[in-house]
Order: sequence, then structure tokens, then C-alpha cells
Amino acid sequence: MPTRTSNPSRLAAVALLALVVILGLCSVSVRAQDTLPQPSTESSAAPSGAGDVTVDLRPSQEVGLLTWFQRGGVFMWPLLACSIAALAVILERLFTMQRARTHTRRFMNRLLLALREKGVEEAIEICTRTRGPVAAILHSGLLKAGGGTEAVERAIQTAGVLEMSFLQRGLIVLSSISTIAPLLGFLGTVSGMIHAFDAIAQAELVTALLVAAGVREALITTAAGLMIAIPAQIFYHYFLTRIDRFVLEMEEASVELVDALTERRSSRGLPA
Repeated sequence: MPTRTSNPSRLAAVALLALVVILGLCSVSVRAQDTLPQPSTESSAAPSGAGDVTVDLRPSQEVGLLTWFQRGGVFMWPLLACSIAALAVILERLFTMQRARTHTRRFMNRLLLALREKGVEEAIEICTRTRGPVAAILHSGLLKAGGGTEAVERAIQTAGVLEMSFLQRGLIVLSSISTIAPLLGFLGTVSGMIHAFDAIAQAELVTALLVAAGVREALITTAAGLMIAIPAQIFYHYFLTRIDRFVLEMEEASVELVDALTERRSSRGLPA
């Protein structure tokens, strides 16, 4: 039977790769902050008689990913875990579905020609050498070719259920992350506002700077949750579309195979 193109060890490897990518982005941001130009001490003076006015010409300070992460508070950690899991599943599914792709029409032409000219054994061999869910379900059906049409259909149906489960592996993770990540972001928003109001309650003089840290935490976690959820949702629906295409190809190919086997048995005087 054609071997499947995914396994838990590959998913773990992809998760590790996703972690390395995220940490690499953070380190790049840190290096970018370290190389920022020093604040300029230049100033411009107003014309004489109008009083001396100092204009600050220092460049605005850029903020990197690591700084954003630190300012986002404790809820950035579960958001980081969500981002690593989502990226790992996306990369693994992209790789798996790319390898599962096959030119179905060309494959079916070779299979049906081999079935008519060389028999079931040659058709089974072609399925064995071909990757993808279409070849897998037809392989299962051909193994039951001697038992009649009903046996072939049952084998194809059973193999189809298994292949669907294989294609959908990991999608529940993406769906869950697209729901959980914004909720974690909103939870971080609530936490940030609590910190802001605590600062207000403990201060005698309320200023914008006093509540800025809490508000900043609230906005960062909300943005982080949405930045994780939106790509996860996009890829979730993209993978569903790819799976629907595989299902359609499997259904069409199985109908062609059953018809070819039925015709073959009829030409030999065997019952369908």
C-alpha cells in the first residue's frame, strides 16, 4: 500500500523548526535595536527676540519583537505557544499535501490501461508506486477485486475514511488556535486594564505616563492574538479546500475503477 507522507516525528521536527524561526526573528529585532543611532543632541533656536526654543531632533526609538513580547505581559507566553503550534501544523500540512498531490487524470489513464492489458496485479503495482490518497484507496479496492464489485466498493469506502482522517490531521489544532488566540489576547487586555487602574488607584497624581504600561499591555496582547488567529483561520480554510479537491478526485477515480472492474468481469462471464 502506498506509504503515507506524514508521521508524529515529522510534526515534532516542524514544531522545532517553527520555534527556531520565531526565536530568529526575535534575535534579529534585538540586533536591530542595538544598532540604532545614538540620540542627536542638535537643537534649533528661534529668532532673537522670540525667546529660545529647543527642538528635540532625536529619532524615534524602534521596538523589536522581543521588546513587544516583554511588554505584553504573562499572557504572551500562551500566545507564543499557540503561534509555534499553528506554524508547525501549517508547515507540516503544506508539506504533506504537496507530496500527496498527483496528476489524477494521467494516473488513471495508466492504471486503466494496465488493468485492461496486463491485469489486476500490474494495476496494484502502479498504485504502490504512486503517492497520494487516490492511489491509496484504489490500491485497497484492487486488492479485493477477486471478491466482486461490492467487496471493492466496501474496501474503497473504508480506505477513503482512513485517508480523510489522514488529510484532516492537525486541522482541529488550527481551528482551536484561531478561536483561542483572540480570547487569550482579550484576557491580556483585561489584565492590562486591571494593572492600569491599579496604578491609578495607588497614585496621588494621575498622568498619561502612569497608565501607559497597562494600556500598552492590553493593546499588545490583543494585537498578538489577532495576528496569530487570522493566519490560522486562513490556512484552515485553505486546507479544507484542498481536502475537498482530494475527496472529489477520490470519488471520481473510485467510480472509474469500479466501472472498469465490472466491465472486466462481465467480459469474462463472471458475476458483478
